[in-house]
Amino acid sequence: MDFSGLFVWPNVRFILEGFLLTLEVSVYSIVFSFVLGIVFGILRYTRLPVISQVAAFLIDLIRNLPLLLIIFFIGMVLPSIGLSISLKWAAITGLSIFEGAMIAEIVRSGLNSVHKGQIEAARSSGLSYSRTLWHIILPQALRRMVPPIVSQFISLLKDTSLAVIISLPELTHNIQIVGGQNQSFVIPALLFAAFLYFAVNYSMSLLARRLEVRTH
Repeated sequence: MDFSGLFVWPNVRFILEGFLLTLEVSVYSIVFSFVLGIVFGILRYTRLPVISQVAAFLIDLIRNLPLLLIIFFIGMVLPSIGLSISLKWAAITGLSIFEGAMIAEIVRSGLNSVHKGQIEAARSSGLSYSRTLWHIILPQALRRMVPPIVSQFISLLKDTSLAVIISLPELTHNIQIVGGQNQSFVIPALLFAAFLYFAVNYSMSLLARRLEVRTH
């Protein structure tokens, strides 16, 4: 293991560039997947004719597909049929769609956890269904959903490593490149990557625990 040979500035800079791209992809994917998850979770919860059934079908379909396959399809298959998309946005799109489906189930479960008596009381007081959903059900459900949603975001950040399948120059990809320069760099490079992933994910885990305490 050659730690001194690995940790020269060109190698460190190359690895950190990949790490910054990992964070960028994660942030975009977190925002988009949260929006998708909220929308589709509510659509599935409301049980609107046809719309809720379509939403349920799409959620179940995406959740039962491998994320690796989704990223590969968007990053490699779509460009081959003329739908060009950059590698970064292919990864963001794949992660957002997959994690959005996961969050949609969390949202649906959170909405279902609100006691039916509160809904009936709101409806009997004259509130419409949409106002009851917006002012009574959703605020309570969101507080309960925060910890599992943050946990899902932690999984999302780790899942960015799957974008290596489309050669996105994120952290895992760049670690492989640096490790390929010299066999003695492999283990130090992997340890460095593990440290970077751990630092971010552990911070998010602490945030999830704090939020969980506050919601109880």
